Amino acid sequence: MKVAVTAQGKDATAAVDPRFGRCQYFVIADTAKNTFEAVANDNGVAGGAGVATAQALLNRGVEIVLTGNIGPNALRVLQGAGVKVYTTTAPTVQAALQQWQAGEAMLLSQANVGSHFGMGQGGNRW
Repeated sequence: MKVAVTAQGKDATAAVDPRFGRCQYFVIADTAKNTFEAVANDNGVAGGAGVATAQALLNRGVEIVLTGNIGPNALRVLQGAGVKVYTTTAPTVQAALQQWQAGEAMLLSQANVGSHFGMGQGGNRW
């Protein structure tokens, strides 16, 4: 199973990036192979970053996403493809994975921020 964690760096010790569409990196853990892969998020500058980022993860076969915040459009794309999205407050990628494995990450049924949240304007919180 491939689990993507929004990250501010390139490995499991990196801080979790609370933004989905405009996060710096994704650290993708393959739980079957016990491997990690860092992927730079190149979708963070233009409008529609969340949807483009969601599609990029789908193209990589990700089945689970761990993040701090995610908007409605990105969540809709991921959920439509059967990807489960969890919110985490863990400080690092490794801690977020441990939180999820322990069943302590919260499965999202709806977005926890409004559209354009990660653009530096604060966005709209529900």
